Amino acid sequence: KTSAVINGASHNGDTKPVIKHDSEDSKSDIKPDISKVKRDFDDDDESPAVRKKVKQEAKMSIHCPYLDTIDRGVLDFDFEKLCSVSLSRINVYACLVCGKYFQGRGNNTHAYTHSVSEGHRVFLNLESHRFYCLPDNYEVIDASLSDILYVLNPTFSRELIKRLETSSKEVRAFDGKMYTPGVVGLNNIKANDYCNVILQALSHVQGVRNYFLDEDNYKNIKKPPGDQNFLLVQRFGELIRKLWNPKQFKAHVSPHEMLQAVVLCSKKKFEITKQGDAGALLPWILNSLHLALGGTKKKKSSVIYKQFMGSMRIHTKKILPTDIEPARQAELLKTGEYDWKVEESPFLFLTSELPPPPLFKDEFHENIIPQVSLYTILSKFNGETEKEYKTYKDNFLK
Repeated sequence: KTSAVINGASHNGDTKPVIKHDSEDSKSDIKPDISKVKRDFDDDDESPAVRKKVKQEAKMSIHCPYLDTIDRGVLDFDFEKLCSVSLSRINVYACLVCGKYFQGRGNNTHAYTHSVSEGHRVFLNLESHRFYCLPDNYEVIDASLSDILYVLNPTFSRELIKRLETSSKEVRAFDGKMYTPGVVGLNNIKANDYCNVILQALSHVQGVRNYFLDEDNYKNIKKPPGDQNFLLVQRFGELIRKLWNPKQFKAHVSPHEMLQAVVLCSKKKFEITKQGDAGALLPWILNSLHLALGGTKKKKSSVIYKQFMGSMRIHTKKILPTDIEPARQAELLKTGEYDWKVEESPFLFLTSELPPPPLFKDEFHENIIPQVSLYTILSKFNGETEKEYKTYKDNFLK
């Protein structure tokens, strides 16, 4: 530090100014101020080598003059978080004016270029959930933006989950449409309607819904390194929370991220671009969720088995052959091999038998589709109906 003290007030040249130097900390003051060397760019936008040397300090502002340019009608966080230019998933920002995704916020990044060329100022980091104003590069802190964060990542308290179980009250979306949380449409991207029916059905199973509405239930589950199936759990939880979100901007949800996880984890067995079998998707998605949640063969090892696994008591009796003598039949009965035996069998699905189609056609030259009651189809599981099953060797009555 250097301080100058000027003695004498006359300006006739007789008195010269005397300059005094403070000697304390004179050596340490030679060092440059490192804080002035810092540049305005994001540490995530630069190379790792530069990141170690310089860290960004974004200014904070509570009052931003560009908040009125935000258009909530174009915001849609249902699609993959990819930069619309570089297709990168790293450090993606959403433009809150046009709804597009761009990477980075430092100089010469796609978000920075977009803000300069289009005049769009307010951006949201989709990972850290922080708002920034570009190209000025300061963080925006404003309570009026909390609704955008809630749509991006809805959260549910235990009290709200209990209210959703009994409430059928309609709420109004930002676009003015009325909807009931949980009863909203899923977009058909191309040929994924067979997936939508399964996702809608699972979202209304009370135990599964309540489990996935609270992210704390599964975010700390240990998963093996490189396991892609846990992505299915995360995407399914996000979809359930969006379906039951009472503060939507739109009265419909796009399952795009969930379907991408289905395609990836099933190794393209189920695709978005062509029709699939909903009956094959349901067991696959239940078993995949069960294994990703750390499930085993035990009934209470995961929420999937808790909700969907049943137990059936099967009574089986071996039928005596009819082509042997009565004396031989009596001997075989004494062995106990032909007595009733009871076993417990766990199941996720029960196979039902549909009646055969009629032989004759109706007046429209089409086969008449028989109308059969569900109770009639399930009658073989009522504990009273017996049916004979034949094998190549023995016959059984179950």
